[in-house]
Amino acid sequence: MICPPGHPAPAFDLFNVYFERIYDPTMHIVFAFDGHLDEAVLRMATMRLLESNPYLRSRFAEGDGMPCWDEIPEGEWERAFVCLPSNDGDGDDNPMPPESPPAPLDVRNGPQLRVSLSREKGGDRVTVTCHHGFCDAGGLRDLARQLFANYRGIETDSDFRPAPTGWYDRSTGPVLARFTAEEMKEAQQNEEPFVDRWRFPTERMEKGNSRIASRTLSSDRLRRAKEFGKEHGATVNDIMIGAFFLAFRAVRDDPADIDAPRSLLTSADLRRPLTDANGPKEYPPLNLSVAYEVTITAVEDARLEDVIGQVTTVTKQRKAEGLGMGLGCILFYEDICAGGMPAVKEFFDGMMQMYETTGQKNPVFSNIGIFREEDFLPLKGTDGRPLGLRDVCLLPCVCWPYGFLMALSTFKGAMTIVTAYEEGPYSRETMERFLECVDGYLP
Repeated sequence: MICPPGHPAPAFDLFNVYFERIYDPTMHIVFAFDGHLDEAVLRMATMRLLESNPYLRSRFAEGDGMPCWDEIPEGEWERAFVCLPSNDGDGDDNPMPPESPPAPLDVRNGPQLRVSLSREKGGDRVTVTCHHGFCDAGGLRDLARQLFANYRGIETDSDFRPAPTGWYDRSTGPVLARFTAEEMKEAQQNEEPFVDRWRFPTERMEKGNSRIASRTLSSDRLRRAKEFGKEHGATVNDIMIGAFFLAFRAVRDDPADIDAPRSLLTSADLRRPLTDANGPKEYPPLNLSVAYEVTITAVEDARLEDVIGQVTTVTKQRKAEGLGMGLGCILFYEDICAGGMPAVKEFFDGMMQMYETTGQKNPVFSNIGIFREEDFLPLKGTDGRPLGLRDVCLLPCVCWPYGFLMALSTFKGAMTIVTAYEEGPYSRETMERFLECVDGYLP
């Protein structure tokens, strides 16, 4: 099969699909309502979301040449909506976040969205699922926002349809267009490669049973974190990076980590700097996030206040770079893709060989940001009354050795830290101890 030239999968899509070699790139946002939605309206809202966006109703197609986004028949759109069996017994509702993630999304069969409705005792639970090859967490949040906007529109007018997106540009072209050839050359020369210096402790190398481990911290903890941040010139994101680093080191309990440089990866969403540079205020769902490295050195009994300055130095420098923050990362991936699929496969083969040889893979921290009720409400329930949101959280990609990822999301002032992992290769006890350490290092 030769892919149509008008719908190619750009570099960030391609790489986020092929990172499946170290984790499952499926992401979910779970919404817990205090009442029941209209199943028929929610299903229609889902179908009209696919109807409006041709990429959503496509599959990631691999054939001759580079992969592309290829539309699937309309009869296959039904996979985008799932109504799960009711949980209306006498027991408590399922925990939030759940202890196990929903099933992965098949990026190669499509569609690129799945909305799951679960009838719970205390109210419905809606899970919005996508694949990182299609969009990042920011794009997934935008999809959920549009889904519930469709629901509202259809309640008012059964013929409501969102504005069609058409086959929009999913590439990093809008970012690259803001730089000269000389600036891009300089960015490539100054870009420092990521160096893997440590990894999360594992039991064995294989896949196991996908699980979720989490902690929800009260709004009072967020208030204390902000007070600490004011004292040290740090954001809540900086504070979480510092606590993440210290907890990671503590759970390893390796003397080699003491007073030695150790790195983690974190991400930045380019939507804000693009908008600040007079770009569109809203973007259709796509991959617009870049990764950067934070390296920290700490003595044996270091506390958060001992490392926070190192974190803020890096993050402030990155923020000052604006769009330039992601330029080197973008050009790195674009250059590999310019060599075609042989170059892409060679990169991933080399990456895996390095992990297996050294046994090292830096951890990743991702701050999803704040979920605001007004982004998804108002909605009416089946009884005609306004629905409320009891909880919202993001379930990140499930990692297997040597990958490790922790995500933070905030709702109603409560911070939830979540890691999705393979139980067996990773120990549940170690995961719980890690999260306890993160909790302990926070103000």
